[in-house]
Amino acid sequence: MKKEQTLAPSPTIQVIERMFSLIDVLASREEAISLKEISEKTGLHPSTAHRILNDLATGRFVDRPEAGSYRLGMRLLELGNLVKGRLNVRDAALAPMRELHKLIQQPVNLSMRQGDEIVYIERAYSERSGMQVVRAIGGRAPLHLTSVGKLFLAADDPLRVRSYATRTGLSGQTRNSITQLQVLERELSRVKQYGIARDNEELELGVRCIAAGIYDDQGKLLAGLSISAPADRLDEGWLPKLQTAAREISATLGYNEGR
Repeated sequence: MKKEQTLAPSPTIQVIERMFSLIDVLASREEAISLKEISEKTGLHPSTAHRILNDLATGRFVDRPEAGSYRLGMRLLELGNLVKGRLNVRDAALAPMRELHKLIQQPVNLSMRQGDEIVYIERAYSERSGMQVVRAIGGRAPLHLTSVGKLFLAADDPLRVRSYATRTGLSGQTRNSITQLQVLERELSRVKQYGIARDNEELELGVRCIAAGIYDDQGKLLAGLSISAPADRLDEGWLPKLQTAAREISATLGYNEGR
């Protein structure tokens, strides 16, 4: 019986792995790091680390602000900006939205803020499903009457929220609509605390929504992902699935939750 052979990694793959480990160490600190510390953190011999770092410096992936110390170079920023420029929240959201819809069998909406309103820019739903609440792409709604709108208001400072209330008059559309600033401020405080927002028949009687935020690489709220359902069918068990989908989209856009 032949003994199974374990193939050793090729020299090329080994160099690439070492290069990635060096970049990860440099990325863990804002200031420059000494060669000695880099060697200790990566487990690489100083001469090996020095050789690879010098090659990376030639390509501007690494900078040497002074002899014997290194930090990430501008070439990585240039490449990062290229990737960022190609990212589109709608493109990033489509697959997770469809997957979420398959799990819950209710419409999933993607919305962004425009001024004092949210605008629905994408949706995932099935024409074969039974009773469902389908938002039209391009449709608009006031911030304070929608779950996604409340996410954006909660991200604003209190002065901006008061300015919004003054501009809009906090007009309502149903008996459940929030039309008083103090009530809205308490609601936004809960949104900040829990990281999710709700519309309890405030925009339309018989319809409830839950929403989670989508963030960019700078941690800025970029859009909101929401589930709309008949009021008696909205299931709190959908919330973790919604949050998972929102986190997946945010990660695609470069958001690092643990940063």
